[in-house]
Amino acid sequence: MLRIAALSGAMLWGMGPVLAGEPAPTGTLRAVFLAGNPVQGRVDAKSGAVSGPAADLARELARRHGVAAAIAGVPGVRAVIDRVKADTADIGFLAFDPERAAEVDFSQVYSLAHNTYLVPDDSPIRSVGDADRAGYRIGVGQGDAADLHLKRTLKNAQLVPNPGGAMDAALQMLAGGDIEAYAANRQRLAEAIDRIGGLRLLPDNFLAVQQAIVVSKGRAERLAIVNAFLDDARKSGLIRDAIARAKLHGVDVAPGR
Repeated sequence: MLRIAALSGAMLWGMGPVLAGEPAPTGTLRAVFLAGNPVQGRVDAKSGAVSGPAADLARELARRHGVAAAIAGVPGVRAVIDRVKADTADIGFLAFDPERAAEVDFSQVYSLAHNTYLVPDDSPIRSVGDADRAGYRIGVGQGDAADLHLKRTLKNAQLVPNPGGAMDAALQMLAGGDIEAYAANRQRLAEAIDRIGGLRLLPDNFLAVQQAIVVSKGRAERLAIVNAFLDDARKSGLIRDAIARAKLHGVDVAPGR
């Protein structure tokens, strides 16, 4: 049971009207995020503890509604969408894309994760524009926001999908000469450079991925609560502090609505 008043017109600090059963109809706010994307969150391999902006935001939203939070990292975009659509998750963390918006409803954007290319040190590619050339192959996590964007914008280079988007596979593709560049958010790519040498990040970006929260279609009340919460989280510095606490590179607080 929600441990807050659900009277018509009742107010929860910073969030507007409180609605019965929203945003956690089971009494626990169930949230999912992309386990492989540190811009959203991380799952500790030993303890299973979840951290990162998605965890911080979900826990605070649950706290303000007087309910518990259950936060899970899931393997890929499809898993986030399917869990939200099936109502086995109340909210999901996902980058906005028009194709995804046909299946779930998106909140306002809370952060911008800049995407660029990872290339070998000796690559002639010096900027994002250099990569879009005939004969060049660009690796990208299949179904990622970068994949959807580059499918629409690349004119000459060939996209090479990386099913699952595992960074180990991406590094093997680069090392084996199967691709000339790999596309992802700067945080993931910076972590890859820390693991092995001989690689560099391009100085510019091809996309600022809009991180948002999704709910199942038709949940207008839930979406309104999430949007009001994000307004307050931006003003209070909660989003900024969550990004800083996670030590994310190339991630900014999104401007308000």
